[in-house]
Amino acid sequence: MSSPIGDKRAVKIFVLYLLENIGYPLELCTLSDIVMKSDYVMFLDFAESFNEMLDSGLIEPLGEDPVMYMITERGRVVAQGLKSDVLPSILDKSLAAALRYLDFARRGVTCDCDIIELDKNTGACKIRIIISEKRREILNLTLAVDSMDRAVRMKSNFESRPEVVFRGVNALLSGNVNYLFGD
Repeated sequence: MSSPIGDKRAVKIFVLYLLENIGYPLELCTLSDIVMKSDYVMFLDFAESFNEMLDSGLIEPLGEDPVMYMITERGRVVAQGLKSDVLPSILDKSLAAALRYLDFARRGVTCDCDIIELDKNTGACKIRIIISEKRREILNLTLAVDSMDRAVRMKSNFESRPEVVFRGVNALLSGNVNYLFGD
């Protein structure tokens, strides 16, 4: 089964596009996290494609501890020449998510989320979200939820996109999304 984005060629274009536009070297685990969070690439396809890109000189390792990876000039040519083979909306959306993820990581942001069951009979529970920056709490949110299933979906969504949830709560509370409120 191939990745939702397509075959390994599309995976390579996707990864090269991200590396080119991020503009600085990344550790393998960081690059892997970014690619996996996109939901367009399966891990096995990424791992195989990554090794093939290394072998073909499209990306190169830098340093030793930790090893960082960056796109080569040859990789840039491939990324620019073939990026039209992947939907621009996928590339743009994934790059924006990658930059948000890297911003959180750079700032030392940690995210925790848990579910507290309130009533086994009704399924009522609470979902609690805590976001901290350099050990200082910047968001502490508890929300009552009517079912465990809904709480599990909310937790999953938060864990896959905590920076979006944080920005959304900030925007809502500061009034920067007036279209939600009507007139």
